[in-house]
Amino acid sequence: MRSTFHGIEVSKRGLFAQQSALNTTGHNISNANTEGYSRQRVNMQATTGLPYVGLQTNIEAGLLGTGVNVVGIQRMRENYLDLQFRNQNKDFGYWEAQRDALGKIEGIMNEPSDTGLQKVMDELWKSWQDLSKEPESLSARAVVRQRAVAVAETFTALTTSLTDLQTDLDNVVSTKVIDINSISNQIANLNRQIGDLVPHGYQPNDLYDQRDLLLDKLGKLVNVRVTDAGSGMINVTVDGRELVNGSQAVAMGVVRNPTTNLFDVTLGGEAFVPQSGGLLGTMEARGLPVVDPITGQSKISGPVANMLDRLNILAVNMTKEINDLHRKGMNLNDIENRKTNPGGPLADLPFFVDADAVKADPNTKTYPTSSAKLQVNPAIMATLNSLAAASVETTGTSAGTSFQGDGSNALAIAGIKYKSLSLSIGSATQPETTTLDDFYRYAIAQLGVDSQEAQRMEKNSELLLGQVDTQRQSVSGVSIDEEMSDLVKYQHAYSAAARAMTSCDEVLDKIINGMGRVGL
Repeated sequence: MRSTFHGIEVSKRGLFAQQSALNTTGHNISNANTEGYSRQRVNMQATTGLPYVGLQTNIEAGLLGTGVNVVGIQRMRENYLDLQFRNQNKDFGYWEAQRDALGKIEGIMNEPSDTGLQKVMDELWKSWQDLSKEPESLSARAVVRQRAVAVAETFTALTTSLTDLQTDLDNVVSTKVIDINSISNQIANLNRQIGDLVPHGYQPNDLYDQRDLLLDKLGKLVNVRVTDAGSGMINVTVDGRELVNGSQAVAMGVVRNPTTNLFDVTLGGEAFVPQSGGLLGTMEARGLPVVDPITGQSKISGPVANMLDRLNILAVNMTKEINDLHRKGMNLNDIENRKTNPGGPLADLPFFVDADAVKADPNTKTYPTSSAKLQVNPAIMATLNSLAAASVETTGTSAGTSFQGDGSNALAIAGIKYKSLSLSIGSATQPETTTLDDFYRYAIAQLGVDSQEAQRMEKNSELLLGQVDTQRQSVSGVSIDEEMSDLVKYQHAYSAAARAMTSCDEVLDKIINGMGRVGL
């Protein structure tokens, strides 16, 4: 025979189990909108029946049930989906960084437009052509000078903006490294807390959720790999390099490279270049050191660095071609001087000069060395008579002279736009002979193709990431409708267990207060 109090114990266990389920359901509902939260479920199991099998026990038809017990609160999480999510997240982070940088470069270049470099250069060539028709016109000369100033200013503005963008991206690299350090320290701290709880039999589900959320954020920046470290803790590696070992985090840092003047990333004090993720996307957009296959020397390669390089090639070659022709031509002063002195020296003025060289010597003839150093010759800025629109006669009785109506040199300069050149100055060379106009169009076209590719890959990565996240949310996400259904189910079970206990109480009351009182 079993004790009469047996029913009360069974009902008590039922009350406690259903109360735990109600509390867990309420916890799920409270965190329905908490980022990174995983739905929790109470696992119940029937307790061992009575009597236990033994030599002195009575044999009855089956064991009498003793109620229910909560064996654990399970966190609904699928590790495989977490792995898939992080693999897709690093690709999304990479292409997002690339798309963002390329979009900013497109905004700076602003092509095609009425204010871009292409339009400004076209107006310069047109002004030279107009001058060739009216070489003695003061207004035509003024237009040429003003168009040249506009070209120089545009080159300088573009170069300055791209350099500032490169600096900003370099700072973003430093910021992302700081974020990685912050995340890795938080993971190590959570590992420490989890390691203190798990050996004592606790299940810190909410701490696991916080740690997985940090891993998701870290996975967007770098390629992470997670391994079990025991006692609920994990180890985290980045491209095979240790980042978190149990409760210890390895510091990632940045060091200014004296050669490139850009940040180099270190991990544990040693050089580190990520293989994927948002950090790599930003570093590649900013520029990474590579070996030039032509020169064998190290150079910076990336969307920003390459565009700067192409602007330098364009500016240096354009100014060289214009300067070479302009120095051979004759301005109005040369024409007047040669009338009385046919063998006299020409002004020999380069049209564009290096801005840094002008500061040291206003009469310099140094050609511009980069797109940021274009400046119209101060002599031309001082007087329009210094524009060499005429060519020197090489034959006949007029050899060595010219006349004010001669615009052949201006026409030759205007023709530079369509002149085939071998653009081999700089590190990012155009492999084939081309014109200055086509070279710039090629640079803009390549930028557009790269930007479209980055946008397409970002959308594809985001789509795949969304699909994996949807699958993951179907397992881990909190459904309010489902939780409300469970709430009603557990509430009814709790009420039933309470009613069973009340029945047992009534039985005991009858036994205690009613038995042996027949006839009273």
